[in-house]
Amino acid sequence: MQHAVESERTSQIALERFCTHFNYEPMAFRAADAQGRAVYHTNVLMCIATEFVLIGSSMIEQTARRDEVLQRLSQSGRSVIELTENQISKFAGNAIELQGASGRILALSETALNALDPEQKAAISDSTTLVSLSIPTIELSGGSVRCTVAGIHLTPRA
Repeated sequence: MQHAVESERTSQIALERFCTHFNYEPMAFRAADAQGRAVYHTNVLMCIATEFVLIGSSMIEQTARRDEVLQRLSQSGRSVIELTENQISKFAGNAIELQGASGRILALSETALNALDPEQKAAISDSTTLVSLSIPTIELSGGSVRCTVAGIHLTPRA
């Protein structure tokens, strides 16, 4: 499944080509905040990790599509950790799971970590170690930790 928030940054043609080439199913949807401002990037809204998903699903505009996204995420075997719009505004969706030498870590900003409630932190900590980074300058421009890290999903060479 390839999730994509529909915005000026999203190309339907590129999404379809990617999904066809890599055998993914596209799951595009519109999302906006309470003031009707469109979410500009999927990474703002959600983080898919190995065992859980952080998502601000209340911001997905179409109820039927929201239900479909949540159903598919649940069917993947991951636990769904709902984020509020306020937590999204504090970059809680802009996290990335990384593989460390001693296990998986969830890299996120201090701002994002401080926005999570104790139950959310506990749920995340069941499968990953939370690692927060202070990146206020990047956050001033609207980005956060995930924007600064490239995920490489290649098999290591021997």
